[in-house]
Amino acid sequence: MNYLKFTQYAYLIAGILFAVDAFKKWETDRGNAIIEAIFGAIGIFMFFFRRKFAKKFEERNKNNNLQ
Repeated sequence: MNYLKFTQYAYLIAGILFAVDAFKKWETDRGNAIIEAIFGAIGIFMFFFRRKFAKKFEERNKNNNLQ
């Protein structure tokens, strides 16, 4: 279960890399840049989504252990 903490950062890194590449390609190849920007946005969204649910599961496990 510990690997789930690292996967959220993999989404963040991938999102940032896609976004940076999209900005670099924006002037020369706008079609691919838009697709990469979308993937970048999805990656960054997934980072926050995974982090939210990881905290929620952690709190639930903490509450179950206290009972």
